[in-house]
Amino acid sequence: MYDKSAALYDLFYDWKDYRAEAERVRQLVADRNPHARTLLDVACGTGSHLVHFRDWYAVEGVDLNAGMLKVAATRLPGVVLHEADMRDFDIGRRFDVVTCLFSSIGYAESPEGLERAAAAIARHVAPSGVLIVEPWLTPERFDLRSLGRVILAERSDLQAVRMNGSRIEGNRSILDFHYLVARPGSVEHLTETHTMGLFTDDEYRSAFEGAGLSVEHDADGLMGRGLWIGRRSGPS
Repeated sequence: MYDKSAALYDLFYDWKDYRAEAERVRQLVADRNPHARTLLDVACGTGSHLVHFRDWYAVEGVDLNAGMLKVAATRLPGVVLHEADMRDFDIGRRFDVVTCLFSSIGYAESPEGLERAAAAIARHVAPSGVLIVEPWLTPERFDLRSLGRVILAERSDLQAVRMNGSRIEGNRSILDFHYLVARPGSVEHLTETHTMGLFTDDEYRSAFEGAGLSVEHDADGLMGRGLWIGRRSGPS
C-alpha cells in the first residue's frame, strides 16, 4: 500500500477538509448516541481525522502500515495506535464509535475479506455504539475511462507529483501509483500498487448485518461516496 509514500501522504491530501468531515461524523454519532465518549478509527492512516476526533472523544487508532502510524504518532502524542490488519484485529475492548473512513474498507479486497473486516470492526462496537464506514466505489461507479487526478505537492526541500492508472481484475480495482520525487540534487521514481475490492451495496449491507449490526445507508456521505452507518443494540 503506502509503504513507499507514507511520508508524502499528507502533502498529497492537503486539499481534504478533515475537520469538516470529522464534524459531520460527530453529528451523525450525536444523533444516534449522544453519550458517546470513546472512538476507534480503523485504517487511521496518518491520523488526520483523529486529530479532530480527539477534541470530542478519547481516541485510539488502528492501521496496517507502520510508516503511516509513525507519522500519526508525531501528531498524536499520547494516543494509543495499533499496528494491525482490519480483517483480523482484536484489541480486546469496545468503543462507543468506530470509524473506517476515506474508502479504506476497499483494502479488504474480496467479499470474504469484507466479511472478515466487518466482523473484526463490529466486535469493537460497544452496546448502543455507532459504526461509520465510508465505502470505496461500487462496480458500477468505477469508471476506467476516468483519469486519476494529477497531484503536485511542494515544500521548500521537496517537489513531488503523483499520477495513477487504473484497471479491473475480477471484482477488484487495481490502482498503479507513480511518483516523481525531487529533492536537492536528485529525482526519484517510486511506484506502488493498490488493490481495492469493488463491493456492491448488497455486499456491504450483508457484511455489516452479518456482523450483528443494524445498518442504514447515507448516499452522499462525506465526499460523495456514501456512508454505511451501523448500530449495535443494547444499553450504553
